[in-house]
Formats: sequence, structure tokens, C-alpha cells
Amino acid sequence: MDIHILAPEVIDQIAAGEVVERPAHLVKELVENAMDAGADSIEIQVEQGGRWVKVRDNGKGMGREDLPLSVARHATSKIQNSSDLWRLQSYGFRGEALASISAVSRTTIISRQKQGFGYQMITEFGNSKDVTEVGAELGTTVLVEDLFSNVPARLKFLKSDSAEVTQIKNVLKALALSYINVDLRVRAGGKLLYFWQKTDSFKERAEQILEKSPMYFGEAEVEGVKAQVCVCPPNVTTGNSRQIWMFAQKRWVQDRSLQAAIMDGFRSLLMHGEFPYAVAWVECDPEEIDVNIHPTKSQVKFLKANNAFRAVNRAVRGVLETAPWVKDTLESSGGQISVDYTVRQQPAKETSKQNLSFSDSSFQKTQFNTKSFQQEASELSVMETFRTFASNSNVKYKDDNELDRYLEHEAIGEEKIIVYNSEESSSQPEGQWARLQVLGQADLTYIVAQNDSSLILVDQHAAHERVAYESLMAAWTGGKVEVQNYLVPLIVDLEAEQVEALMTQVEDVNRLGVSMEQTGPESVAINAAPVILKEKALLPALKKLADEMLDKGGSFALEKVIGDICATLACHSVVRAGQALSQEEMKALLEQMDSFPMSSFCPHGRPVYVEYSFTKVEKDFGRTV
Repeated sequence: MDIHILAPEVIDQIAAGEVVERPAHLVKELVENAMDAGADSIEIQVEQGGRWVKVRDNGKGMGREDLPLSVARHATSKIQNSSDLWRLQSYGFRGEALASISAVSRTTIISRQKQGFGYQMITEFGNSKDVTEVGAELGTTVLVEDLFSNVPARLKFLKSDSAEVTQIKNVLKALALSYINVDLRVRAGGKLLYFWQKTDSFKERAEQILEKSPMYFGEAEVEGVKAQVCVCPPNVTTGNSRQIWMFAQKRWVQDRSLQAAIMDGFRSLLMHGEFPYAVAWVECDPEEIDVNIHPTKSQVKFLKANNAFRAVNRAVRGVLETAPWVKDTLESSGGQISVDYTVRQQPAKETSKQNLSFSDSSFQKTQFNTKSFQQEASELSVMETFRTFASNSNVKYKDDNELDRYLEHEAIGEEKIIVYNSEESSSQPEGQWARLQVLGQADLTYIVAQNDSSLILVDQHAAHERVAYESLMAAWTGGKVEVQNYLVPLIVDLEAEQVEALMTQVEDVNRLGVSMEQTGPESVAINAAPVILKEKALLPALKKLADEMLDKGGSFALEKVIGDICATLACHSVVRAGQALSQEEMKALLEQMDSFPMSSFCPHGRPVYVEYSFTKVEKDFGRTV
């Protein structure tokens, strides 16, 4: 077949297929153009599943000579030379989008600038008519009709009208989350679906669009990459990842690394299959991000992807580690409670200990201090804790070849019961949990308590499990881990990139108990390792650690692996459901919970407590209407 130049209309349809795959993409392009034009009020009207769309804005508008150029290919007001492609501060190339849209539809553009008359231009499937003078408001109105009528192959692949409108709604929600200072009105089927008024903060916008309140705001910055996030409490979840919204340079993007950063921020707070409501906005130097790797710019590439991951992860974790929802939920109706969410670390003082007498003999020697928990790394080592009691666990594990089983079960030495030492200054305010009035125990499983406004049930196993987990993690991060030195170094073979990843964080790895040195391009020698890690689990643990460092970077990757181990240890080393607790024992446990902001969830994400307001109780008893 001879080589030949394609006809202009074919070229236009190919370009349109890259930019406008479905009506939602059309709406996205038109609204982005309006935002780039400086509009702070935009109205979108959708009919026929998006085959009829009208977008009106109050932006700066276009003059007579601009209208023909706006639908010409490779015409834009945003780029002067090739270097501008890497410093884009706007959404895209306005003329390119309109050229693609007009090639597959009947398009009418009406625009007026602040000084001058209004002008109109009509195109029919790529063929432009003359520009005419018309009466018009300030800004631009674009009407698109009969979308894809000249491309039947694409038309037949459109989904139902309702499905296409749903996708359009998602696109508009994303755009509203990108630009908080714009009013958006959305109409479909002759009805007003949404009216999102401009807001003063990301938090207000996120609550407005996701229709969840309260949400909590946090931010972090890593080497020039700034992340701002809004998240719902961990008890407000959904069954899929569709409510995780990510933005880079104000563009809605689909990025597995950023999503992983958000999910990792929720580690030990979500159950399997749960996903959070979360929004993350990432900003960096325009020259350090490539927004042109996908025709619709739905994917981006960071020059330093690890920095973006860390910034988002730290922002999310920073919010969650203060657990603001605990105060919102447990605070009495009188509002007199003052809560300090900082884990207290004060000099050791003499404290009186109280023995807990559990009905199960295996827990008879478990001890709590009567005062709130205080962790000093110099006072408590993991192995000292593990050696306090002998394990009575008869749990059996299978499938030793599976990596997660290695890390959660085979990686752990003998299971031990844990002792929690706790201290506090007499001048410290009483904590949130300690302020609850303990009424008793239900079903030998739940601590029954109350505050001024609610009845609260606390799962004793889940609560104790969180305290144990946080205690173990504090010992690890404090560097007080018992280590065994090998007489003969253990040689571990890895891939070259895995070795490189491990060696970039060798100091952090050493701090957490693994002493290693590189012996070749694809091998490392392990000279010492934590006693808690069995030798056969060391190789898969290092491989998983290296992979996570490649994907996410940072020493916290090792802490995540350790966290899996500590979570399993905690689960098998605390009070169980079905064990009787005395009034003093229940109070002691609640006091210890105050030292850990995330004590409202166990390390596996199960809720520690449920709340029943007295208002609901009174209504159920018919005392109020």
C-alpha cells in the first residue's frame, strides 16, 4: 500500500478521539477552559447523556479574531515555545480542545470581552462559518450538539445516558475540588443537580463535594513537594477506592503511588476491604512534573516520585495520629474536656502498680499501672517485655511459603504476654478515656461506660491490643531492640536495584536492628538481626522491604514490615473476649488508652468502641419524640 497523507477531516477525528473519548471528557475540557479564562462562576447544562452540553462562564472572553483561532488545531494562548510545555501553570491548550470537540459535533461559541461587542461562531463537524456580531454577556458560552454523530463507531460504544451523566458528575466533582474559588452550577434533565458555592478552604470544599462532615485537614512538605490532604475519620469508609481523590498541579490524576501513600497513612486503622474518604492536593515545581504522558493528562510523572509519596503519606498520617475524631465523639455535651493528643514522654517517677486478676490463669500476672501510660525507650525493650511471661498460645499457622504469612507469623519468635509500664505527672489533666464513668462489663467482652451525653461500649480485646501494639512500636522506633550477632555473616542474594534501595537507607535499617553491608552488586551480608526475627523470615522481609523502598522510599517502609509483626504479637498477647475484668482493671485500661491518640481502632482497623447517645436511648424508650 502506498504511503499517503491523511485527509484533514480524518486527522481531526483522530485528534478528537485522543482528547474526547466520551462526553465526560468534553465537559472536562470546556470547564477547564473556563477556569483558565479566569471565570469564578460556571454553569454546566447536560442533556442526552452528554451529547448535548452547554457551558457558560464569566471569564475574560474572546474577541472577533480569537474565535476562528480557538477551533484551529495547534492554536493556543498558553504556549510560546517548547520550554513552556514543561512549565505549564494552566490546564492545557485551549484551542486544541475546541478543535477536537468541533470536529465531532455541531458547536456554537458565543463570547464577549469586557470592552467590546459579543461575537458568535458556529462549526459543523469541523467546518466553520463566518463570525457574526451578537448580544452577549461577559465571558464565553459553548454549546455542543449531536456529539459523535459523524463518528458512528464511537457513538455506539457510549453507555446509557445515566451512566454517562454519572461520569460527568465525577469529573465536575474533581474540578470543583481542584478550584475552591469557583461557583459551579450543574443542571441535567432540566433540574439543578448541584450548586457548589466557592469556599475559603480545601476542608470546606471537600466536605461540600464529598458530602461528609467533619473532615480533617493536614499538610506536609518534602524537598519542595507540598501535599495538602482532607480525610474522614477511619470509621467513615467505603468499599472501593473511588472516594480517594488525587490532584497534582490542580489536575485530577490517577496515580497508584499517591493512592498507596494515602492507604499507607491509614495503616492499622482500616479493616480488610475498607477504603477511606480522602482528598490529596500535591504541588511542586512545574519543571519537576510531567503532565503530558497521557493525552487526557489523567496521569503524571514526578521527577522525584518518592518525595511526592512521602509528602502525601506524612500529611495523612499527621492528621490521623492526632485522632481528632476522638474528641469530637467522646467529648461531653458540656464541652468542658481539654485533651492533649501528644503522647506524653516525661522523666520516670515512682508509680504504684496494681495486679490485675483475670479469670483466665494465663493472664493472672498481667499488670497495669493505675496511672496513664508513659513510654520511655530507655526503660522498656521488646525482648524484656516478651520474656516477662511464657506463652500459652496453641495457634497453628499454615502456608509458610506465602510472604505475608512469613511476616505475620513465621517472622515472630515465641509469643509472650506483655507488661505495660505507665507513668504520669500528677499535674497532667485527666485524659479523654479516663474521664468516662465505668459502669461494668457486658458479655465478659465489652467495658460499659458513659459520659454526659452517651453510653459507650469498649471492646476490651481491641483496646488492649492497640495499647500493646503502640508499646511495641515505640520500643522499635526507640532503637531498644535486642539484637543477635551472627558468628558467620548471612549472605542474602537480591536484585541489583533491591540492593541499591536497601543501601540508601542503611543507617535507618541498622537503627532498627538489622546490621548489613554490601558485598557485591547483587548481595548483602547480614551481620546482626533482631532476635524477634527468625532467620528464615529475614530474606523475604528484606525483599519486601527493598520493594517497598523502591516504590515508596523512606525508612518507614521497614517500620511498616515491623508494624505487621507487632500487630500480630499484640493480638496474641492481650486480654481476650470472655475474660472477666474488675472495675479497677477496666479503669486502668481506659487510662492507658489516653496515651495513644489512635486508640479508637485496633491495629487491624476494627473499632474499639461504639457509642449510643442518650437522645437515641430516650427515643427508643418513647420518652421523647
